[in-house]
This record gives sequence, structure tokens and C-alpha cells, in this order.
Amino acid sequence: MIETLQLTRYFDRKAAVQELDMRVEPGEILGFLGPNGAGKTTTVKILTCMIRPSQGSARVAGFDVVQDPMEVKRRLGYVPEAGAMYEALTAREYLMMVANLRGTEAESAGRRIDELLDLFGMLDALDQPLSEHSKGMKQKVLITSALIGNPEVLFLDEPLNGLDANAALVVKELLRELASQGRTILFCSHILEVVERICTRIVIIDEGREVAEGTAATIAAEAGATNLEQAFARLTGVRDAAEVTRGLLTALDSDATS
Repeated sequence: MIETLQLTRYFDRKAAVQELDMRVEPGEILGFLGPNGAGKTTTVKILTCMIRPSQGSARVAGFDVVQDPMEVKRRLGYVPEAGAMYEALTAREYLMMVANLRGTEAESAGRRIDELLDLFGMLDALDQPLSEHSKGMKQKVLITSALIGNPEVLFLDEPLNGLDANAALVVKELLRELASQGRTILFCSHILEVVERICTRIVIIDEGREVAEGTAATIAAEAGATNLEQAFARLTGVRDAAEVTRGLLTALDSDATS
């Protein structure tokens, strides 16, 4: 479970997150959306105990992120948008290091690593240095590292970055299976079609505040839109892409004929 109450975070007196109330139940895959600078990353950093809130509170898996950060960290898995890795290590060495830091027994961790990387078709690269891995391969290792400890709560920030179509399909099915087991999943992505397909519920924030919550269909209907993409544009003030494109092409045609 993830819960925030009046969650607020300031940077130099500017509010990045403002009075955010949000609850994600076990078994849910919540799509957490917003334009660049909306406060998504700040919210995730608070929930993963990387920074403290300025006001309000947040609980993950039943523990307060300020009062019990170590208990929170023991129960979560996190795939950051851009994760730094020790590239001199092999995938096996890196993942075993993560398992050791999480307190996962070595034999159990080894089995889990083999199972997950087998899903991704990466067993043959297990003993290759990470420096020799492609972007997609590194992303698979990051996803595996988040799942080693069988976390109760998962935070995923653009988890499909760099993955090919087959690997992306594996991740989507894996998330559905984890949710069916009662895990709580927060999924951040700019790929709205993916969010619409796999997330059970969606929260959209803009300028640090919630502007919409519900299923993709509900949000679209309330925004007077035909799909999530249109609704997102209307709710966050993004200019209509078709209108912008038509205007640009008209201007180019005008320049070409003048």
C-alpha cells in the first residue's frame, strides 16, 4: 500500500509537490502521470526515502517514510528512469551485491536472478561486464535488481526505456502477475498507450497538484476527450498536437510558395 496525505515538498520556496493526497492499494497498478516538471520524480523520491517531505506525510507498506525509512526500503523495489550502475562488475556480481545489501540469502538470490534473467533471455550475458551491455540489457538488469527481494511495493519510472518489443511484453505480463499476487505498483511513464493498457487506475498531476484520478475511460470522459492522450493534453495545458502540426505545415507551405 502507498498513501500520501497533504504531501508537500518545496525547493527554494517553490512547491514541487503541493498537498498531494493519493492512495494505492495492494493489487493495483497505478499510472502516475504528468508533464515534465509536474512533481512526479519528487513524489517518487519522497516515497522511496531519498528526500524528505516539507509538509504532510507518506506511508509505504504501512511504514512512515520519515519515521521508518529503513523498514520502507526493505519492502520496496525501485527502477529509476536513469539508474547508475557499477559497470566494471558483471551482471551476476552487480545483482548479487544488490541481493546482499537487501539481506537476501545468496542461494535464494541466485535462483531468483537466474529465473528473471531467463525470462529476459539474458542468461548467456550473466558473466559479461555491464560496460559491454546495451542500454536494453542494462535496463533488464535494473528491473531484475528491483525484483530480487520479492518487494511488496514497486516504483517504476519509465521501466520500458531501451527495451525491445519482446522484453517490453515480458515486463507488462510480469507486472500484471505481480499485481495479481497483491503487490502495489506505481508506474510512471510518458508512453500513454502503455499506461492505458496496463494500469488499473491513473493519477495525473500538474504543477505538483492532482488534476485527475480514475480509470483511463473515466478521465477521458470527464475531460470531454476520446482517449487518455487527449485528456492528458487538455488537463495539463499541452497544445493539441494535431493543431500544432497543421499550423506548422501551413506555415511551411506558405514559406515555400512565397
